[in-house]
Amino acid sequence: MSNRTLIETLARIPEGSAIAAAYAARSDARAQAELSYRLLLSPQDEGPVSLTERYAVAALVAALYGEPATRDHYAGLLRGAAPDLADRIATEARSAEASGPWGHFPAGPLSVEDQPGTGWEATPERVAQYGARLAAALAHTHLLVLHPRDSSPEALAALLAAGWDEDGIVVLSQLVAFVSFQIRVVAGFSALVAARAKTPA
Repeated sequence: MSNRTLIETLARIPEGSAIAAAYAARSDARAQAELSYRLLLSPQDEGPVSLTERYAVAALVAALYGEPATRDHYAGLLRGAAPDLADRIATEARSAEASGPWGHFPAGPLSVEDQPGTGWEATPERVAQYGARLAAALAHTHLLVLHPRDSSPEALAALLAAGWDEDGIVVLSQLVAFVSFQIRVVAGFSALVAARAKTPA
């Protein structure tokens, strides 16, 4: 029975290849990445964040990064739970500012690195579409992915005002961080697989 992890599947790492062996040699990292995926995206107890909310956040993260395999994977999870929501998230991601990081540092030496960009706001129209809670979560997800420099107490206050408690905010942040990490690993392995395929035997 195959014990391939999601990262290996998404990156299309051939079983028995040198790349597979190299990843297997990092057994702790490999196991922890798979366990994190299961705990965050298919927990036995949903806790303060529903599965649909988890899928929506993950789908937006993956869509903003644009890595095809993870984008399709999380879009598929969300589509299975809430097809209409999956369509709306995909549309939002296509229209969102997808380059970064940008934003503004606190006034000081790093201010010379400030970059302009357009945030994703939980507007009344979006609140009507998604509900206040999910709209706030998606706005915060966009913030963490594309303009983390703009993180502030006010951003957290917006989540609290929309009905998120501290435990839920922790899970939300963990989701964004994990999917961002997963995307980078999948992209890196995919590049290695493609390069190896072009190398003469």
